Amino acid sequence: MEDYTQFARIFKALGDSTRLKIIEMLSCGTLCACDILESFQITQPTLSYHMKILTDCGLVNSYKDGSWIHYSNNTELLEKLKIYWGTITTEQDDCICKSLKERENE
Repeated sequence: MEDYTQFARIFKALGDSTRLKIIEMLSCGTLCACDILESFQITQPTLSYHMKILTDCGLVNSYKDGSWIHYSNNTELLEKLKIYWGTITTEQDDCICKSLKERENE
C-alpha cells in the first residue's frame, strides 16, 4: 500500500475550491500564471500561494520561461492518485478491514 502521508498531503492540497479549479483548468494543457490569474478574483501573491501548495505536493509541474511561470498537471501523479483512491475505497485481498475482522475473530 502506498504511503498514507504522501496522499494525505495531496488530498489536503485539493481541499480548496480555488486549487480544484486550477487542476481542472490545467487538464486542458499548460497555462501561464497570468492566464490562470485572469480566471480568479485574487491577487498574484494569492495565486502564488495556491500554486506553491500544488507544486510542493507534486500535483502540478512548473517551469520558468523568461519572466513567466508556466504550469501543467503532473499526469503521472494524478493517475497514481486515481488508482490509490480506487484501491482504498474498494475491498481488496489485503484490506485493512480484513485484518481487523481477523483480529476480532481471534
